[in-house]
Amino acid sequence: MRIAVTGAIATDRVLTVAGRLTDGAALGRGTAAVRAETLRTRRGGAGANIAAGLGRLALRPLLAGAVGKDFTDYGRSLLSYGVDLELVRVSEELDTASAVEIRDAEDARLRLSYEGAQPESRRITLLPAARRIGGLGLVVVAAGDVEAMVRHTEECRRLGIPFAADPGDRLSRLTPRQARELVDGARYAFTDEFDVPLLRELTGWDEAELLGRVGTWVVTRGLRGVAIVRHGRPAARVEAVRAEQEGDPSGTSEAFRAGFVAGAVWGWCAERGAQLGCALAAAALESPDAQGYPLVRERLTARIRCAYGPEAAEQIAAKLPS
Repeated sequence: MRIAVTGAIATDRVLTVAGRLTDGAALGRGTAAVRAETLRTRRGGAGANIAAGLGRLALRPLLAGAVGKDFTDYGRSLLSYGVDLELVRVSEELDTASAVEIRDAEDARLRLSYEGAQPESRRITLLPAARRIGGLGLVVVAAGDVEAMVRHTEECRRLGIPFAADPGDRLSRLTPRQARELVDGARYAFTDEFDVPLLRELTGWDEAELLGRVGTWVVTRGLRGVAIVRHGRPAARVEAVRAEQEGDPSGTSEAFRAGFVAGAVWGWCAERGAQLGCALAAAALESPDAQGYPLVRERLTARIRCAYGPEAAEQIAAKLPS
């Protein structure tokens, strides 16, 4: 089964400053001249992060998104992870989407975002690639340009391709109609537990109605793990894999989704896929890199054995690249 992932491809620059962002003395008066203590550049974007995770699991995903002419080095990195860039559109005029995030000593944050070429992803169609490779088994519609998300979902319905709805941080930007279009008929729907009330409000559907319209609803719960909810069945709970040290949470949700989707491709039950996803999320949390987090088979298997037992470790280890 080949997978396509649609969604944002972006670069973040994270600066840390001494003092507090709300402190006038730290920011200065009038024109602010603030000296950053550190600067870190991080490649990301929901679509790219999920695709990188799937690529590192040797699943050769197609990534669909729009980037700028400055994408060359980033593209080489994704190729090294095993990501197929056939569906990536390179803008002739705009740069790749980016953001600058300023953090203070108390972890307060100011984030400035530039969408760049991202809206051009509306021009991408999945059909040529699907024909070339003999069809797509699943399309993950991750957070990105909202209009593109809706168009890709509509194309999946029209072509009869199963899809996973993962609106992420775009959920708050959706109209009620867009929310219903993105979720209705999804084989999988991913949300954070804090987004559940908003999803219900936007769609106008209660839990029973939502479960009647999606195959499996996966609700991530941070350090409390994951809930897997399906129509007519009790909710299943998968505990989180504890991180040995907490780092930057950016990329952890996408690492989880990569593990869960990989399990679906390999024919595992949803609970087993969530176990791999939780292990990858813990690895991502421990790393400053949202895509290149350590994926050492022996270490990952040991953590899975500790968290979920030898049967889970044996089944998952058989699929992990050496």
